[in-house]
Amino acid sequence: MRILFIRRGWLYKSVLWFVIALFFIGLGIMVNQEKRQRVIAPIYQGKENEKKIALACNVFWGEEYIPKMLDIFKDENISITFFAGGTWVEDFPELLKKMDAAGHEIGTHGYSHPHPDQLSKSGNLRDMQKAEKIIYDTIQKRPKLYAPPYGERGPAVLRAAEEQDYSFILWSIDTIDWQRPAPDVIVKRVVSKAHNGAIVLMHPTDPTVKALPSIIKQLKSEGYEFVKVGELIKDLP
Repeated sequence: MRILFIRRGWLYKSVLWFVIALFFIGLGIMVNQEKRQRVIAPIYQGKENEKKIALACNVFWGEEYIPKMLDIFKDENISITFFAGGTWVEDFPELLKKMDAAGHEIGTHGYSHPHPDQLSKSGNLRDMQKAEKIIYDTIQKRPKLYAPPYGERGPAVLRAAEEQDYSFILWSIDTIDWQRPAPDVIVKRVVSKAHNGAIVLMHPTDPTVKALPSIIKQLKSEGYEFVKVGELIKDLP
C-alpha cells in the first residue's frame, strides 16, 4: 500500500508539472502571437496640451522652391521636417545637405514613391532601406521618421516601418498645395485649422513659398511654437 501511495503521489506531481508546463507554453505562444499581430500606429499629431506645431514637407519634386523656403525658415528662426524621397536625393544631394546643415530634420519618404498598399512587407522594406542608405550616405544620419507616399497605411507598410524602427508620420492639417491653389487659400487652410500638436503637410510649390510667411507670422502671433516633427511627437503615450 505504501508503494502504491508513493506511486500515486509521484503521478499526481508529474501531472501537475505537466499542466504547469503546458500553461507556460500556451502563454508563450499567446505572447508571440500578440507580438506578431501588434503593429505600430500612424501618428497624426503631437500632444494636445502643448501649443506646438510642426511643418512637414514631402520632397519628391519642387527643388527649385526649396532655397527660398530655407531662406524663409532662417528669417523666421524656425526648423521643420523634410521627408525626402530617395530618387530625389540621388538627383539633388547638395540640397539635402543644405537642409540638414540649416538644422532641419530629415525624414524619409521612401525611395521610388510607390503605392505602399500595393506592395508586400518585403517590397516596402526594400523601398525603405534603399532610401535610408541614400540619405545616410548623403548626410551621415539615419532617418527615424517615415512619411508614406499617398498617406497609405495598410498592414504591410506599417509592419515594414515597424521593422525599420521608424515612427510612421501622417498629418492633421493638409495644405493640399500640390493642387497649387492661391497662397491665401493655403494660409486659410492652415491657420483656420491650427491646433495644439498639429502636423501640417506641405510640398515645395510656388504658392506654398508665398503662403509661408503669413502662416508663420499668424501662428506665432497666436502663441504657437514651431518645432520639428521628432520633437513634437517625443514622449507620446
